[in-house]
Parts: sequence; C-alpha cells; structure tokens
Amino acid sequence: MSTHDLNGRSILLIISGGIAAYKSLDLIRLLKKSGAQVRTILTKGGEQFVTPLSVSALSGEEAFTDLWSLKDETEMGHIRLSREADLIVIAPASADIMAKMADGMANDLATTTLLAANAPILLAPAMNVQMWNNPATQANIAELKKRGITTVGPNEGEMACGEFGPGRMSEPEEILSAIYDHFFDRPLKGLHAIVTSGPTREPIDPVRFIGNHSSGKQGHAIAKALLAAGADVTLISGPVSIPDPSHVKTIRVETAQQMLDACEGALPADIAICAAAVCDWAPKKVNNQKLKKESSRDHLTIEFTKTPDILHTIAKHALRPCLVVGFAAETQDVIDNGRKKLAGKSCDIILANDVSGEKVFGKNTNHVHCLTATDTLDWGEISKDDVAGQLIRTICKLLDNKAEQENSHAAE
Repeated sequence: MSTHDLNGRSILLIISGGIAAYKSLDLIRLLKKSGAQVRTILTKGGEQFVTPLSVSALSGEEAFTDLWSLKDETEMGHIRLSREADLIVIAPASADIMAKMADGMANDLATTTLLAANAPILLAPAMNVQMWNNPATQANIAELKKRGITTVGPNEGEMACGEFGPGRMSEPEEILSAIYDHFFDRPLKGLHAIVTSGPTREPIDPVRFIGNHSSGKQGHAIAKALLAAGADVTLISGPVSIPDPSHVKTIRVETAQQMLDACEGALPADIAICAAAVCDWAPKKVNNQKLKKESSRDHLTIEFTKTPDILHTIAKHALRPCLVVGFAAETQDVIDNGRKKLAGKSCDIILANDVSGEKVFGKNTNHVHCLTATDTLDWGEISKDDVAGQLIRTICKLLDNKAEQENSHAAE
C-alpha cells in the first residue's frame, strides 16, 4: 500500500453531539492525508461543538446540516450522500443517534441518510460512562451489531465530566485504523515491526561529522507500508530532512551506537528491517573542541574504529525477531556481495541495490534485487513506495511459510 491507500474511497462522516466532536476534525485531516474523499453531516448537537465552517475547511467539501435545505437537497440530497459513500463513519456516535438508529427513526438529515444507506457503517461511540453502561444503550449497540454495523471503542479513561470509565471516543488514529481494517486485508495486524532509516553521523568534533547521503526515503516508505499492512511500527531514524510518518512511533538518533541501543530497546519485535545506511567507521577519538585549520598543517590524520553491526546484532540477538531484513548498497558485484551479506549477517532477506551511479541517494526510485535463501528476484527500477509494497508481500509469504513449517513440526 502507498501513503495514499484511501485514494478513490469516499467516506461519509457523521458528527453527532458530544465534546469528543473536536476529535472529528483531526479524523478528517487524517482521512484527507490518506487520500480519501470526505463528506460530512453535522447534527444539531454536533454543531454545538464544531462549526460547519471548520469541518468544510478541512474536508474541502460542504458540511451538510439541514434535511429541509432546498439548495442542499438539490445539489447533494440525502440519498446521494448515503449511496455515494463507500463507508459511513459516525464519530462521535452519541447515545441519542444510536438509539434513533436502533429504532429506525429518520427525523433529521443524519438519521434519514442512515436509514436510506446501503453502505457499511462504522460507529465510534462517545458518552458518559453511566450512559454507556445503561441497559438501554447496551441493548441498542447489541441490536446495531446484530444488523452488521461495526464499532471501534469506546475507550476507558477520564471523561470531560470528571468521571472515569468506558465511554471515551477512540482516538482519530484508532478510528483510521478501523477504516483501514474495513477496506484492506491487513496481514501484519498485531505484529510489531522495527525499521531503521536514513544515515548515521559519527562526530569528529563539535561541528564536523562523518556521514553519507542517505535520504531516509526508502526506510520511511517501508515504515508506512508496514503500518498500512496493520503492523505496530517503531521507526528508528537517523538525521533526515523528510517528515516523520504519521501514526508511527519514531525515535530520532544520530550515531550507529545510538541506533543499535534504540533497536535493542524496541525489542521484542516480530519483524526487523534494517534499511538505514549506517556508517561502518567512526573516529576513534572525538575532539571536544573544533579542530582548527592551522596554517602550518597541510593534512589531518584521523584514526577510525568500526561501528557496531546493527543487522548482525539483531539477527543474532536472544530476542531475535522472526524475520530480519537487511539492505546491501553495493558499487560492484551487487548480487554476489548481497548473497555474502545474507549469509554473513544471518538474516532472512537482503535487498541489494547498485549505488555506483550518480545521484543514487535521494532518488524516488530504486533498483533492487531481493535475495532470500531460495530466491534471487530482480524487482527492476521501481518507486521506493513500490519497493516497500513488494517487500511487505515477500515478508507475508515468508511468515506464512514459517507458520506452515511450525504447524507441520507440531503435528509430527
């Protein structure tokens, strides 16, 4: 999946009354960022907490509020609103709107649209803990689930009223994840993945360092693809200029040792993908003061020492992930050197690419060979998003194979 997995998907968001309505604004932003078209309906209660202007500004579409608006019904009637949606999301879903849905009422734009809908519906309930626990609400939610309506949340926590318990609306990221679950098969759901990305920098003195030209684009694309496939992702990134991916726990580091420490701190994990371009060498001595360019000095000698081998350490770790993936950036004998790295680092997959040409780092494409114990696959020159997607499919296949082998051994 790409960073815009919801491209072409139409979401109808119904915002009912409740203090949690402010979270719906962030949900709109997340949906738009994921590529979805977002249309909205505000109930009279919802309008007490967020304005049609703020909702329409974020969605880029008119916010509909009135069943009896001749203009709205002419331009986009409630039938079209319901029929053109791929998914209807009610967030927050108040006790009132759920009761009306359970009883089949249609006395405003939201409930009329819902009664006329043939699209699937996702509820994100939000209300006071006593309202949630009330037998009437529980009977209503049970009836709605019986009709095939799905829910996300509510969470347990402190309420705006000061009480504590179940009733808090799920966070926008959780609702977005539930939307992804509706549209996509998410084969990595429930798994934890660690991804390293970008370069490392090894200091020479307070102002200079040794590094490389890695942009982090490939590692960040992999983190996004893992997230879209359902994984819980920890991204450990060296210094890059690109933004951190949304909904991904990102740990920023500078040196190879810091990256290794962060990786070990993120264990246990099911998958580790070492996509970072880690410096192989670091100055043995880091000067506390800036090295001056003395007029009498014609050259400078720096003694180097090896940096820790992150890929090999993780692959040999007591908490070794089920699947460990490494990258091999080579300037010659790409496949042969990649195969040596596959064996030497004790990992499951090596993605080997040729970096001998000009301006390889920072490009939006990559020419990758995928090497496993049994296969050598040339993926050709493809976008880094597509490399990430291919890698996810390969990971899923290998995990399935490992699961089959374990089941076979257990049956013997």
